[in-house]
Amino acid sequence: MCAMFRPVSLFVGLRYTRSRRRNHFISFISLFSALGIALGVIALITVLSVMNGFHKEIRERILGMASHGDVQALDGSMEEWRQAMEQVRRHPEVLAAAPYIQAQAMLTHKQYVSGALIRGVDPEFEKDVVDVAQHMREGRLDDLKAGSYGIILGRELAQALAVEVGSRVTLVVPQMTVTIAGSMPRLRRFTVVGIFEVGMHEYDSGVAMIHIRDAARLLRMGDAVTGVRIRIRDVWQARRVSLQLANGLPGVYRVLNWTDYHRNFFAALKMEKRMMGLLLFLIVVIAAFNIITTLVMMVVDKQSDIAIMKTFGASPGMIMRIFVVQGATLGVVGTVLGTVLGLLLALNVEDAVAAIERAFGIHFIDPSVYYISKLPSDVQWSDVALVAGGSLLLSLLMTLYPAWRAYRTEPAEALRYE
Repeated sequence: MCAMFRPVSLFVGLRYTRSRRRNHFISFISLFSALGIALGVIALITVLSVMNGFHKEIRERILGMASHGDVQALDGSMEEWRQAMEQVRRHPEVLAAAPYIQAQAMLTHKQYVSGALIRGVDPEFEKDVVDVAQHMREGRLDDLKAGSYGIILGRELAQALAVEVGSRVTLVVPQMTVTIAGSMPRLRRFTVVGIFEVGMHEYDSGVAMIHIRDAARLLRMGDAVTGVRIRIRDVWQARRVSLQLANGLPGVYRVLNWTDYHRNFFAALKMEKRMMGLLLFLIVVIAAFNIITTLVMMVVDKQSDIAIMKTFGASPGMIMRIFVVQGATLGVVGTVLGTVLGLLLALNVEDAVAAIERAFGIHFIDPSVYYISKLPSDVQWSDVALVAGGSLLLSLLMTLYPAWRAYRTEPAEALRYE
């Protein structure tokens, strides 16, 4: 058995923890030390799980429109896209690939005008690469037919143009056509065949989809495309797979992944989670300092016991271990209690918040203002292990100074006034 947990030290340390002390104030501080640690652990696990839930929800909504990876031609016109797509599909981590054409354009309807990112897609391949088909509010992705000049708009874009399914909009691209009357921008009438909503303002208000052949005809790209979008088996391996594809493809291509499009956004979310975790961990730190107070008062209260044990041959190391065991017990009790209650709350936080909202008739997250109107929770066991381990380690460190004070107790001085 480890030296720190020899039977005598363990027995006496646990006995001091369970005993009815003459000084009830020490018992009061001990109780609140354990409860403080438990409260800090509960807050950490719950808040980190809720933040993970928000991050997961945002990530899934972004991936509803943004592919995991993207192979692009440097000049925006990929002639040999079929060969590139075939080679991309051979990679063991790639699940699907789809060609696309992308361009900036302007949409008009009556007196309403709005800029948009026009994306030409092939419905047969696109639904295997992104989840936009699951976010269709009206119509279907398959309603885009080559030659029919149909268009699918984001919900906010459709509202800005005051259109609905069946309405006709004019799409204007910044490419000039020379006519007798002079140079004029190229334009085409499209019929709205669907409306999607992924819950991200960037996409819902600024993206429109048309069939890839209609886009090629409108932009005069012939058989070329802008690039090939890919879906990867493990989204977290997108960067590694993208680098492998970039090195393996013939010719010069730019290979991006979903983190490149929102690098600053995800970096900000990561920093926010770290800072929030650090601030909440201060609750555990404050509670752990109470362990020092408890043990120092215990050392003073038990000076005569310490002196008697030393007189009977107890080593200074044994005395230290007694108080380390006592302090560690408070830390273990608080950490275990906090971990269990934190997990229960994190796993049921959505139901708990909904019950509070119903009981008091309030809304913590107004659905008319925020895209995410509920508190999603995603418990990550790595976070739970980090919080519990940090709490136990901190509690153990806080026992060292009081144990050292007990170690330095002189029997003659302690028994002088007894």
